[in-house]
Amino acid sequence: MQRYFHSLLGVLAIASLPLFSMAAAEEFDLVINHGRVMDPESGLDAIRHIGILAGRIVAISEQVLEGTQTIDATGLVVAPGFVDIHEHGQSEEAYRLMVQDGVTSAFELEVGTATVGHWYNERAAGQVLNYGISIGHIPVRMALFGDEGTFLPTGPGGSGIAGPDMLDRMAQMMRQGLVEGAVAMGFGLAYTPAATQTEFEMMLAIAAETQASVHIHTRGGLEGLRQIITSANKLGTPLHIVHANSSGGSSINEFLAIIQAARDTGQDVTTEMYPYAASASDIASALFDNWETWEEDRFGRQMWVETGERLTRESFARYRQIGGRMISFSRTEEMTRTALRHPLTMIASDGRILDGKGHPRSAGSFSRVLGRYVREEQIITLMDALRRMTIEPARRLEAFVPAMTNKGRIRVGADADITVFNPESILDQATYVDPIQPSAGIEYVLVNGGVVLDNGVLDPTVRRGIAIRNN
Repeated sequence: MQRYFHSLLGVLAIASLPLFSMAAAEEFDLVINHGRVMDPESGLDAIRHIGILAGRIVAISEQVLEGTQTIDATGLVVAPGFVDIHEHGQSEEAYRLMVQDGVTSAFELEVGTATVGHWYNERAAGQVLNYGISIGHIPVRMALFGDEGTFLPTGPGGSGIAGPDMLDRMAQMMRQGLVEGAVAMGFGLAYTPAATQTEFEMMLAIAAETQASVHIHTRGGLEGLRQIITSANKLGTPLHIVHANSSGGSSINEFLAIIQAARDTGQDVTTEMYPYAASASDIASALFDNWETWEEDRFGRQMWVETGERLTRESFARYRQIGGRMISFSRTEEMTRTALRHPLTMIASDGRILDGKGHPRSAGSFSRVLGRYVREEQIITLMDALRRMTIEPARRLEAFVPAMTNKGRIRVGADADITVFNPESILDQATYVDPIQPSAGIEYVLVNGGVVLDNGVLDPTVRRGIAIRNN
């Protein structure tokens, strides 16, 4: 029997509701009854009943509510919708997979775009979830240098030296992106090896003018991380280090300790991780410029996305000339657990799916944490996992992006972005062979009050997702 049903019920008289708003019961568009409501912002963890009106949460009650539509959440967790602050897959295909993993807001903040206004206009007809973009140093560089790469630099966008005139044009484009609504500024320093410290700090200073956070893929190992933190601290720029587990690798303990030490001094710096031991990137990018020096066994740890084959030195060389995506099995499972145990790490997917091909993290990151690492291995608690998926990424953005003050929470007045899941069955199902298998155990997903996932079934006609900008 479906838990979700339509009804036309009479007015419910409620005498005393401690957490009830001023809205009358008969005005509810939708109610969620009998769920275990977990809100990391307030610490609420109790059976409650939620009333929703015009896309907002207007009641959180200790007594059953009635409305035009009702979800019976008995035995289920009712949580804020998950906020993915590192998701490259900004397409209908990827959005649908994310919703089925409990995500209600997805942001591309590392690579970003060079044309912020155009990017938002392309999605203006409405999406199944909320979406946002950064103004990206990588694509700005690619545009200025005429790099022919489709996603990451494959030529002068990464290797070109920017002179004074180029730096001025770059600064203008970065500023314009913020004016057009970008929610952050993005950098992939590992993909732009020719970008100098002067260039980098010039862009950081622009972000500091508005207090936009900068989301950075580091380069240069631990020393490179220290340098980035020092530069951001000097200029007063809010800093977010992307995928600590990937960038930290076997030095993950030291990597996180450096970030923690900066935070302990009062610096605004945060970080994230994705819950997989394998990474993924474009084979022709600067990340693999040293491939000719690799030992033979390293090639066998690379998988070509299009075919699923493991590579050899010969096939790697051939595919690098063609270009495309590769998955690298470069870390251990214990490195993943280490990153997850640290209280600093938010959860973000770093996902990118194209035509059904890619890494399983687009479809399974959040359910993987909740199923495997919370329920099965008990590495962190359920409330702590939800904190890293909801309120922490919302807080990372909200100082510059006011809309985020109503995301990542279950409280009266917040947007009705809600994920309802079964804590006993939630689990990722996507694999490296089949990366588009939807997660199990996500029962309902609401985006601005619209039920996009109904009893586990996606309804792509419900398109309440909105553009999230800095203004």
